[in-house]
Amino acid sequence: MMNNLSRHVAGLEQFLFTNKKSAVIWFVIRLYLANIWLSAGYAKFINPAWVGADAGKGIMGFVSGALQKTGGAHPDVMLWYAWFLTHCVAPYPLFWSYAITFGEVAVGLGLLFGVLTAFASGAGLLMNFNFLFSGAVSVNPIMILLGIPLLLAWRVSDTIGVQRFLAAFFRKKTPKRR
Repeated sequence: MMNNLSRHVAGLEQFLFTNKKSAVIWFVIRLYLANIWLSAGYAKFINPAWVGADAGKGIMGFVSGALQKTGGAHPDVMLWYAWFLTHCVAPYPLFWSYAITFGEVAVGLGLLFGVLTAFASGAGLLMNFNFLFSGAVSVNPIMILLGIPLLLAWRVSDTIGVQRFLAAFFRKKTPKRR
């Protein structure tokens, strides 16, 4: 019984992570995640507290809110992450404001068009985990649950996308080594 189950699981794993027929599944997941990332990035882009005249105020409000969640018996934000926010993020609000805004847009575009999908997924996961560490739950757990398998499916996740055409183009243009 167990041997039969492990064979089915291995077959599902092989289908999802190496079979090009699973590309449709990853395409739908990419579109869903791209929509979330592009919406979040665009909302920050048009907000002057993130990009523009008052850039840096948005991230400082975020940091301030996260630091308030460090107290109590069961804090939402761990002290090591509060140290990171205090010493690495708070002194450079302008940099982080632009990095987060354009990072969200870049991840969204990479996932939408299927270009550097594994890199975009990994960068998105890095941001998702940082948002969770700062006590902001929102849609981050769902994005992580979809992002990790998307990252693991790097061989086929960009089959439906621009990356396939770029790879073919560069294969033709790159001289062969002898």
